[in-house]
Amino acid sequence: MAVLLLLALLAGWLWTPDLKSAALAQRYLRSPADFVAVDGVQLHLRDDGPKDAPALLLIHGLGSSLHTWEPWAQGLAGPYRVIRLDLPGSGLSPPDAAGDYSDARSLRLLLALLDHLQLPRATLVGHSMGGRLAWSFAAAYPQRVARLVLVAPDGFASPGFEYDKPAAVPAVLGLMRQVLPRPLLRMNLAPAYADQAQLTDALLDRYFDLIRAPGARQAMLQRMRQTVLTDPLPKLARISAPTLLLWGAQDAMIPLANAQDYLRAIPDSRLVQIDGVGHLPQEEDPQRGLDALRVFLSAPPTR
Repeated sequence: MAVLLLLALLAGWLWTPDLKSAALAQRYLRSPADFVAVDGVQLHLRDDGPKDAPALLLIHGLGSSLHTWEPWAQGLAGPYRVIRLDLPGSGLSPPDAAGDYSDARSLRLLLALLDHLQLPRATLVGHSMGGRLAWSFAAAYPQRVARLVLVAPDGFASPGFEYDKPAAVPAVLGLMRQVLPRPLLRMNLAPAYADQAQLTDALLDRYFDLIRAPGARQAMLQRMRQTVLTDPLPKLARISAPTLLLWGAQDAMIPLANAQDYLRAIPDSRLVQIDGVGHLPQEEDPQRGLDALRVFLSAPPTR
């Protein structure tokens, strides 16, 4: 009996159900008007700054949300129009009913969003997976991209991510749909920060809440399984927008050395490395990244 009780207590501690959409909206939705219908999906969107200012479109990484950009959005709205979205199945955006989380679908969605906002051009800012989407968009639609900012982007082959093959997603990850206690989430997020003190309880609470949005964990697994990388070099060579690479020098997720691949491949590109910072410079040390971003955005075009 004692063993059964212990097992029941353990199962109760590990079981991690979804949160109600209404409870999440109460905590994280600024206004009901921040939901927009674009190309058949509902997107949670924040659009700050003058509508006639140069537009920035910020794209978060896997398992994240538009809230990752909060310090940068506050620092840039005014001189710029700052647009942030939760990709389908992330943050407060509900999952895609069609279950399509491929890069091709994401690029069509970004294009439809720019059209919906009546923006002929914008500067794209993308982090990690969002960086891959940003540079892929800049290669596919160069006329729509004024400048490009890539924060520790992915896209080159790495262990578990070969070209022309679906990503190798361990079956055990499927358990996270029911089992994701807060300490386990902290353990998985910790390597993204060089300074562990920056992974505060408040920040962890936000990640823990939003990953328990209805369908979010399933959507994240589907997005991972639908990721099929192709050789990025031909695409990167087509990018004509001036490009800034921002990278934490202590990035343990996508190492700083990868920046050299992008510098060689993108014709008009430059690198700013941020010492003492890991994979999330926009969260871990937002001011230094913001300073570099302001310099880049205000510089005259190089051609």
